[in-house]
Amino acid sequence: MYMVRDGKSGFYIINSSFHVLWHVINFFWYVFMYSPANLSLFRSPENLYSPSGFMDYWIAGFLVLTAGVLLLSWLWFRLTNSKTRNEDKQEESEKKKGMIPKGSLGWPVIGETLTFIACGYSSRPVSFMDKRKSLYGKVFKTNIIGTPIIISTDAEVNKVVLQNHGNTFVPAYPKSITELLGENSILSINGAHQKRLHTLISAFLRSPHLKERITRDIEASVALTLASWSQLPLVHVQDEIKKMTFEILVKLLMSISPGEDLDILKLEFQEFIKGLICIPIKFPGTRLYKSLKGLTFELTMQAKERLIKIVKKVVEERQEATTESTNCPANDAVDVLLRDVNDGGCSDKQSHPLDFVSGKIVEMMIPGEETMPTAMTLAVKFLSDNPVALAKLVEENMEMKRRKLESGKEYGWSDYMSLSFTQNVINETLRMANIINGVWRKALKDVEIKGYLIPKGWCVLASFISVHMDEDIYENPYQFDPWRWDRINGTANSNICFTPFGGGQRLCPGLELSKLEISIFLHQLVTRFSWTAEKDEIVSFPTVKMKRRLPIRVTPVERTSPISVEDH
Repeated sequence: MYMVRDGKSGFYIINSSFHVLWHVINFFWYVFMYSPANLSLFRSPENLYSPSGFMDYWIAGFLVLTAGVLLLSWLWFRLTNSKTRNEDKQEESEKKKGMIPKGSLGWPVIGETLTFIACGYSSRPVSFMDKRKSLYGKVFKTNIIGTPIIISTDAEVNKVVLQNHGNTFVPAYPKSITELLGENSILSINGAHQKRLHTLISAFLRSPHLKERITRDIEASVALTLASWSQLPLVHVQDEIKKMTFEILVKLLMSISPGEDLDILKLEFQEFIKGLICIPIKFPGTRLYKSLKGLTFELTMQAKERLIKIVKKVVEERQEATTESTNCPANDAVDVLLRDVNDGGCSDKQSHPLDFVSGKIVEMMIPGEETMPTAMTLAVKFLSDNPVALAKLVEENMEMKRRKLESGKEYGWSDYMSLSFTQNVINETLRMANIINGVWRKALKDVEIKGYLIPKGWCVLASFISVHMDEDIYENPYQFDPWRWDRINGTANSNICFTPFGGGQRLCPGLELSKLEISIFLHQLVTRFSWTAEKDEIVSFPTVKMKRRLPIRVTPVERTSPISVEDH
């Protein structure tokens, strides 16, 4: 029986039904005609004209006709009812399909991966998103690295994706990354475990005890680093800042000071990060991918094991000391995690408590290794290209320096955070840098947001860079304009349209600490030195960095008044 929905299908359906009915009637007629009773009727034709024989004949005919009518009615009911159900299902399916964002999946297997990467290497990496946004709208589908995904360049959609964590969306990372870090890594864990760990670290980073100590530590590290710059004929800002921020990060996490232990830790960590970033893109079925992945994976895992071994040694030594000083404030992240593990807290049941702490410390090193040095480097880059903004920054910081010299008081966390134009410079740097250009999430069920359907099992990329560079939100988005934040701050959409540190339950717990570190660096740089920068370009793929590592020449200065625009 045909179930086609076009105009001709009705004819075929009815024709098919009558065809079936004809065979059924023939069947009953055959039974009637060749039954023993009726055979005797037709062997003696005179019996046909007898009253009983005539009645038997027509009663049998009536029964056959009635059976045929009933069967036809039943077939018609089943047919129309089935058609209605199938039409409803098909209409529902088509309606659901229509809600899935429009877009193109590109070429077989590779999708639009090559175009995506090419745009990442260009001067405007957001061009991939912009082109498709103009064609399909702010939310569209595509295929990257062989996986159909939905990309959102809509701030409100991104907000929903970020806030519906755990029960609707979960982190989605390439399988190779998950294999390297493990299923219980900070990047992958969800639910109460993730929330507890996030709360612990956030509380520690906001504690008054840490704020006072870390401010002194950052000031000392920055002063030492900048002093060494003045002795160099040419400074590659990206490299030198990375050394400084790594020292600050390790001291915050493990209280390791500069020396041989730090140098060994740094070498192993660099090998690990190199492998983490360089895992080859998967093209299914290719031997090259399998061989490259196998080699890279093995080397990276070896680096990770050596790294964890170094960290675990620190954790084991601290475990012994922790039992004797539980009433003292935690000095670093190792103290925080050890105390919680000893209280029966965060540790997952699949690993030894000390292994758990060691693994989490290594994982905490990953986000800080790239984001902080990149933000500082790009701040220098943008200020070098914008002398008016630099002059205003110097004026504000020199004013605070004079006040501190007159009062004889030390700088505090709140002093740096109160520098309004400095915070504007930091925000504008983070907006334009887009160090974290977006986050990947996987839908655990069908999710509808603003009329768009994200099907169960699909990944969605919440694009931060597209929102940060949206001219409907930020006027002249490609222009470095710190003053724009005086106009933006306090507006209704300022929070959802500015997400350099992510959002929701996975908002970076080190947000304020990161801004403090950049503030201290900029304060000491602009009040003690001047510089000239050579021409350089920003590369956005696979990570944001300077093409030539931003070479500059630094000169110590004794500032007694704000600089003029012509000084740089």
